[in-house]
Amino acid sequence: MRRICRYFPLFLLLACLSLANAQSGFDVNVGFGTNIDKSLGSVDINTLNTCTAGSSSTCSNTPDLGGFFLGLGGNLMLWKHFGIGADVAFQPAKKDYLVFQQAGAGQFGDILQERTTFYDINGIYQPISEKKVAVQLIGGIGGANVKFYEKVSQSSSVLGNSQYTQLFGSSNHFQVHGGIGVQIYLTEHVFIRPQFDLRYVTNFNQFKRNMVPSAMVWLGYSFGDRQ
Repeated sequence: MRRICRYFPLFLLLACLSLANAQSGFDVNVGFGTNIDKSLGSVDINTLNTCTAGSSSTCSNTPDLGGFFLGLGGNLMLWKHFGIGADVAFQPAKKDYLVFQQAGAGQFGDILQERTTFYDINGIYQPISEKKVAVQLIGGIGGANVKFYEKVSQSSSVLGNSQYTQLFGSSNHFQVHGGIGVQIYLTEHVFIRPQFDLRYVTNFNQFKRNMVPSAMVWLGYSFGDRQ
């Protein structure tokens, strides 16, 4: 699945070139928004299980999934009302997930950080496709990837302050999703598309729920003549 998603944008570009003389359109877009899920709450840093009474000394709070996500994508409308597409939405910055040990006098800091990425391959149906606006119903499959990084910091009178980050591990999940977007054309080719999605991510154990709502605003450019 990851290999398919990696090369799918190239497939879209080649398909667009081969269908240049047909009744088709190719969109490229960049998105800004968020994906939302609740935190696991307080967990034991050794087992990641929910904390119980008497284990407070090894407990730490995990964060919600949210904040800023950046998106990249492309759509190929093979016909006026039907098409295919692919997109990816990721966190540009790492986010603190668990604090193993706070940095302090005479001790190093050890923090687990995470970065979440969602990627999709979609089918697209446009029940409304006009010159200035198009309504898109989107559905597809893809994956969710959560990468973990260990950030270690320390301070000493000899070396001063130092910090390094290394990849700690990665977790992959299958997901299905559906969404709706309204593509509004600002010019003949430039558009803005507010879009809302709902993903079901299997075994999304890093957060509380498997259902992950998403809200993105996509800015893009349409190649070819629009009917």
